[in-house]
Amino acid sequence: MTELIVSSYNIHKAVGTDMRRDPERTVQVIAELGADIVALQEVDRRFGDRRGVLDPLVLRRETGLQPVTLTDRLGTKAQGWHGNLLLLRGAEVEDARAITLPGLEPRGAIVADICLHGQPLRIIAAHLGLLHQSRLLQARFLSKEIEGGDGRPTLVMGDFNEWRLGAGCSLMPLRRGLRAVKSSARTIASFPAQMPMLPLDRIIGCRQAELSDLQVHDSALARKASDHLPIRAGLRLPQARSAVM
Repeated sequence: MTELIVSSYNIHKAVGTDMRRDPERTVQVIAELGADIVALQEVDRRFGDRRGVLDPLVLRRETGLQPVTLTDRLGTKAQGWHGNLLLLRGAEVEDARAITLPGLEPRGAIVADICLHGQPLRIIAAHLGLLHQSRLLQARFLSKEIEGGDGRPTLVMGDFNEWRLGAGCSLMPLRRGLRAVKSSARTIASFPAQMPMLPLDRIIGCRQAELSDLQVHDSALARKASDHLPIRAGLRLPQARSAVM
């Protein structure tokens, strides 16, 4: 089994709890994670030309992570797709595509099939809506993306904007779909950053993507850099010869 570090982080457009926009501080927090795979949310400004807030050269230099290029986003000033950006360390990207999620708000996700240390993996990075009904639709949509493909281990992560854990949870369609692919999912409070109470950010492993040691990254810098704390976990993948069924 190969052990990796994976993380999800809503960077809040690099605006911290002190109301200052400080992209360099955001990059420093990402570097603190030491992760091999990072899903970022809110990497683009909300209005105007929606340009990205991070310097790709600084990001690569300070973290060693490479942003996944989405070919259908070339020619725009946005760095992500509906604010989603996927960062990888030492991975070969076989396919990466942007998908639009259903719902009243403009929301999207990235689906990337990669090969990391000789092992195939599908990553779905998403930022779900604020409205309960929209999240229900989006959970159903993502469950189909998980069930599709070639059966490789799959990692789903992002800001799901859901804090409920029981029957009223809008992610129930996603949870039901994941049972068929042997998912591992736990929750941990990550919002608000200065006093985490709500588990809005999630990392879910399924199809032999085994997660361990889920935790918030609670550093002094992280508490200032965004209104969300990053979450991180260990990821174990099967040997390459048995990863794709």
